[in-house]
Amino acid sequence: MPGDLYYGDNLDVMRSKIASESVDLIYLDPPFNSDKTYHLILKESKSQERAFFDTWNWDDTAERAYAELTGHAPPGIRVPGRLSDLVRTLKDFLGSEQRDTMAYLAMMAIRLVEMHRVLRRTGSLYLHCDPTASHYLKLILDSIFGHDCFRNEIIWRYRRWPTKARRFQRMHDVLLFYTAGKDNEHVFETLYGYEKLADSTLKTFGTKKQKADFSSGHRKPSVESGETKGPPLSDFWEVEDVHANGAPLSDAWEVGVIAPIGKERTGYPTQKPEKLLERVVRASSRPGDVVLDPFCGCGTAIVVAEKESRVWIGIDVAIRAIDVVKDRLDKTFPGKRVWTEYGEPSDVGTALHLAETNAYDFQWWAVHKLGGRPPKGERKKGSDGGIDGEMTLRDFDSEKRRRVIISVKGQRNLTPDFVKALETTVDREKADYGVLVTMHEPSPSMRNVARDCGLVPWASAHDGKMGHRIRIIAVAEILAGTFQLPGRNEACRPDPERGPPDRRRVSSEDVGHSVRW
Repeated sequence: MPGDLYYGDNLDVMRSKIASESVDLIYLDPPFNSDKTYHLILKESKSQERAFFDTWNWDDTAERAYAELTGHAPPGIRVPGRLSDLVRTLKDFLGSEQRDTMAYLAMMAIRLVEMHRVLRRTGSLYLHCDPTASHYLKLILDSIFGHDCFRNEIIWRYRRWPTKARRFQRMHDVLLFYTAGKDNEHVFETLYGYEKLADSTLKTFGTKKQKADFSSGHRKPSVESGETKGPPLSDFWEVEDVHANGAPLSDAWEVGVIAPIGKERTGYPTQKPEKLLERVVRASSRPGDVVLDPFCGCGTAIVVAEKESRVWIGIDVAIRAIDVVKDRLDKTFPGKRVWTEYGEPSDVGTALHLAETNAYDFQWWAVHKLGGRPPKGERKKGSDGGIDGEMTLRDFDSEKRRRVIISVKGQRNLTPDFVKALETTVDREKADYGVLVTMHEPSPSMRNVARDCGLVPWASAHDGKMGHRIRIIAVAEILAGTFQLPGRNEACRPDPERGPPDRRRVSSEDVGHSVRW
């Protein structure tokens, strides 16, 4: 059964698509409040694709989240009273100088309320954060889940190039592990073999040859004390915790970061290694369980969940992230479609909404919908050199490769100057062909200018139709599939057969909770 991959705000998706007590494990790696700038690096081009800012601002959205937390939540949304008291106190404590930190905490808190709702009573949550916010987030989690449901503060230690600083080097992240219930009903599989037994332990309790005695509950007799038979091993460890491969995994994990040339690397700036997520998924879920990642990013948790035979749900607010996830899943599991997407524009109306609310994501979506890819070379927002995407076509007859430049315009005020600019870019880049994608229907004057840009003989060789060097294609044509390119695009990902998401099981607590399908 394919996993569910949602484009959109995870708060809206959780409230409208995920029923109460329907998820077994939640792993979230939200953007830290680190005030850093990252770049999306494409593996195939090794180029900086687009900077995004890992920071939060006190704006209308943050204000609305704070209001919901402090007594103005929509009908059916249950915010614990102690959480309301906490966020008011935090706002007073942080003051105006740290309003951005408060924005981060408010945005996280209202989402954690929903995550607690969707968890089964046997479920677990792992919140991945860094030391700049972990202490605040732990207070918020205590107020939602209860301090009795706190299980571990897991330290993920890694190695990287040190930096000059008048402090100790920062080489770890934090995973806060909570369970939905406090009565030890949660799924937990003890993990062994990651930490080998120390030499001193083997010397005291036996060598590898003596593992049978070791695991049966007795230690090696002490020659110095004259013992002929040692006391039960349970005097030191519980017998059930003994394993031939090592001791039970502790709360300090040393897992290496992904190498710059590692096969896992997708180019996503905050990508986490699969080995880290394997521990989370294997410890707190079983095959067939539902795993939710509401900030799925490049999809590491999703990939691991699929490999471990879990049902999964991934959500991200960036279309570029959703495309990275789909590409990664297709490459990791070739020959089968393991995902079903929801939330991306599927008609002219939703495409128009995206163009008017998020111009950059609209460009990304249009390029991929056409069958293109992000451009090679450094690209910064607002200064892309006229290249929003590229495509490689093969002639239908000669199989010769042709380079195509893609430009995307989502605004209403379209002019012939856009066509001329694309022609200039095609000339400068020594490309073969140019496509101008428009959200709105282009004017007749634009099409006239495109025709004046000339013909390309190879484009008309296949079907005898005139092939113009610059082509204008409206979004409506792309969605309807009525356009034809002058060549074969072998890199194009075919669209899956769409259908409405399956209705999820609704618990009795969902009555009056405004769950929409």
